[in-house]
Amino acid sequence: MSEYQLDDTPSDAISSIKFGNKSSQFLLTASWDSSVRLYDIDANRLVSTFFHKQAVLDCCFGDSNKTFSGGLDKNLVMYDHQVQKEIVIGFHQEAIRCVHYCNSKNLIVTGSWDKYIKLWDTRSPSCVGSYEQPDKVYTLDNCDEKLVVGTANRKIRIWNLNNMGISEARESSLKYQTRSIKCFPNKQGFVLSSIEGRVAVEYFDMNPEEQRKKYAFKCHRIKDNDIELVYPVNTISFHNIHNTFATGGADGMVNIWDPFNKKRLCQFHSYPTGITSLCFDSFGTTLAIACSYYYGFGDFEQTQEPKENIYIRRVSELETKPK
Repeated sequence: MSEYQLDDTPSDAISSIKFGNKSSQFLLTASWDSSVRLYDIDANRLVSTFFHKQAVLDCCFGDSNKTFSGGLDKNLVMYDHQVQKEIVIGFHQEAIRCVHYCNSKNLIVTGSWDKYIKLWDTRSPSCVGSYEQPDKVYTLDNCDEKLVVGTANRKIRIWNLNNMGISEARESSLKYQTRSIKCFPNKQGFVLSSIEGRVAVEYFDMNPEEQRKKYAFKCHRIKDNDIELVYPVNTISFHNIHNTFATGGADGMVNIWDPFNKKRLCQFHSYPTGITSLCFDSFGTTLAIACSYYYGFGDFEQTQEPKENIYIRRVSELETKPK
């Protein structure tokens, strides 16, 4: 069976799904129903659940059996799933939009609508740095010491985790609001997506020769009677080994792209609702796909309330390897 659905999914929109850094067995989810859930995907079993006071916008695994999560209640929560104990280790002034684990530094990075990112030492645990951003933080990712932050008004900041005193300011090459940023596993650049059905491939090295390689392309668009319907590209996930990446859109489609040969490797079947989050496991053999209703289509009748789904898809080299 190459694809199956998880049981006991959240009762409201799924905002984030994450695999652990070294395991493809356990999947963590954050949801607007205020829950953080841990699944054993091999057994298709919900292992544990705990609740924030309000909607949870992001989550991640730490370096052991601890997870971290944040959302509209502004608190960063560390949860030990073995002993089922939660600790509020800090907070932002506004909602926490991003919770990200920097494996090489053993740090948690949070990004908030209060226009700050904060670094947290997972061992203390405590805040070890707070840095102002140009606007509300919408997305962030890192590769080794490089931390890329996407904010409102299409601003991008590139920070060095070894020296947070300075940052490089860039602007998105896409004309509309940034939705997701992910760094290449080969550490050469990053990919960002927008609400207007486009993806851009960018490079860190500002050498003109390297910068000539950058490009953008249209995706997640549907032609309907000569009218082109354009959907937000909500989520990006990289294949750690091949440096190919998957995108998920509000059109309910998942595509896998080869950024080097500038082509689409494959497109999966249409999913029942929009794709809100994607995550490849570290081995590149499994892709988790979260589907939730896209409210851009308008509200729905209570009787027609769409189910929140998480699909587990075993992917092949044919689907993920550059040709």
